[in-house]
Amino acid sequence: MTIQGTVNKTGILLLLAFASAAWVWQMFYTSGNPSSVGPYVMVGAIGGLIVALVTVFKQTWAPITAPVYALLEGLVLGSVSAILEVRFPGIAIQSVSLTFGTLVVLLLVYHSGLIRVTEKFRLGVVAATGGILLFYVLEMILGFFGVHFTAVNGSGAIGIGFSVFVVIIAELKLVLDFDFIESGVRAGAPKYM
Repeated sequence: MTIQGTVNKTGILLLLAFASAAWVWQMFYTSGNPSSVGPYVMVGAIGGLIVALVTVFKQTWAPITAPVYALLEGLVLGSVSAILEVRFPGIAIQSVSLTFGTLVVLLLVYHSGLIRVTEKFRLGVVAATGGILLFYVLEMILGFFGVHFTAVNGSGAIGIGFSVFVVIIAELKLVLDFDFIESGVRAGAPKYM
């Protein structure tokens, strides 16, 4: 495993996801009908979940499953983005721009050493992620019984604050990914990693 190899593979996977996303985006705009891309959302989501699970349990298959996953993820992202773009013009380009902007800024901040991954940092991010997961699972289960957390899911101060917290934790997970890559290179992890 090398950093350059990881960067190259990430670029290839990004291009594959972009290609399948552009294909379904074009399909949606040609037909103008959300039902034309509905099956691609389902195939991409369910297929992506299956391929991700296979990759988790058979990591040596990653050179094959990663490109398949990228293509399937592109189907979901392209379809959903096209549908939302019609309803909320400009939202797709904003999300893509903010996502890549965040990635670049965090990579620069990590590379400069301003954020260092320590055991406490790692534990904090993992614990916060687990707490968020637990909250959303509990919210989903309680939703079946008519209990809803409207303040957290709304557009008020609490909802926006909670959303900002979740986004910050998600961004810090990227920092953990950068550290994982560097640790893998230092440890001489196999190429499929």
